Amino acid sequence: MKEDDPIPEAKAAESESEAKAKTPSDLTPYLVKRVHELYEELGREQILAVLALEKAEREIREDKTKAEPKPEVKAAESEPETKPGEPKPEVKPGESEPEAKPGEPKPEAKPGEPKTETKPAKPKHEVRNKIIFILSIIGVLAALVAAYIFGIERKAQPPVFKPASSPYESAIFANGIVESDQTSGANINIYPEVSGPITQVLVREGQEVSAGTPLFTIDDSVQRATTEVAESNLKAAQDQYDKRRASYDIDPKSISKDVLDTAKNTVNQAAATLKAANELLKKYSVKAPGNGIVLTVNATVGSYVSSQGAYDSYTQGFDPLVVMGAPQRYLAVRCYVDEILISRLPPPGHIRAQMSIRGTDTKVPLEFIRVQPYVSPKIQLSNQRQEQVDLRVLPVIFRFAKNDAPVYPGQLVDVYIGQK
Repeated sequence: MKEDDPIPEAKAAESESEAKAKTPSDLTPYLVKRVHELYEELGREQILAVLALEKAEREIREDKTKAEPKPEVKAAESEPETKPGEPKPEVKPGESEPEAKPGEPKPEAKPGEPKTETKPAKPKHEVRNKIIFILSIIGVLAALVAAYIFGIERKAQPPVFKPASSPYESAIFANGIVESDQTSGANINIYPEVSGPITQVLVREGQEVSAGTPLFTIDDSVQRATTEVAESNLKAAQDQYDKRRASYDIDPKSISKDVLDTAKNTVNQAAATLKAANELLKKYSVKAPGNGIVLTVNATVGSYVSSQGAYDSYTQGFDPLVVMGAPQRYLAVRCYVDEILISRLPPPGHIRAQMSIRGTDTKVPLEFIRVQPYVSPKIQLSNQRQEQVDLRVLPVIFRFAKNDAPVYPGQLVDVYIGQK
């Protein structure tokens, strides 16, 4: 049966009247046929529902104004089998019946059952497009906010102190380090001449000392015992010589002259050994070589020291036990002039300089002392023995009166060197 074939109402009425007129035995083939028609009818209704759903989806995609879809197609319901003698359920007024295909009976809704409508679901790609559009809007807003925040012009912080500036029309700049005012060299580095643990530290940092002041002592128990042995040997040699000398004086023939001379030489050797032991014993007490001030002490009681100094666990090197400087009435500044600026250095008789203390606005005039005529790698400021640098510098030494200036040995300063 085709969908376009019309079903006349007279044919349906005739089939109903024939069903009423026939006997139960004659109705059996008719019922079987009717059941098959109902099954076919239900299958067509499902196909119609699917076609209607696809049509609604096409309309949604084509509708750019996103209008509401057309009225939904009601899902077809299976019509119960009609038994002979039972009246057909009537459709309630106001309810729309699904379109009946030509040549097929219309399905009737059961009384009391709610209407079931199938709404077409929104396509997944439409929801995905909405999410992408929302995320794009959020990204644009975030970009605008970030551009505004990072585009705000922030004023630079004012410097804590005024940077160093050249006081001369033509000058060269150099880094400098403050030192004690020595006639030659720098600070005094004191190392022991013997090894052993320290037993006493007799000075403190910043203390002014004079020449010969004990600074620290090293354990001398072994050397003291050696000295006592040398004293005993000298005494035994002296006794032996005295006895032989007395015997020779009583009877020159009782002992030969060679034996007497050998005993005398033994006494002299024992005396020399004792003198050396005493001098070595003095080395276990380290004293100040001159007048000055103790700048740093790098060892404490119990530390083992040697002729190389005291081992520093931080730098993993050996440091001097004590660093001394000259009295602090005057201080020196060792400036390091870059090798490419050496040619611009004024003659020694026309050099003038000014020092700026970092962190302050203090400026101190400097007095030229000398030039150390040896260009060396610039490793003095970092104190790194194994540092490899490609910059070589020429040391120039100045000095100044400390007075009340807040500066100490080892401090870095900025120096401008000009010409008188």
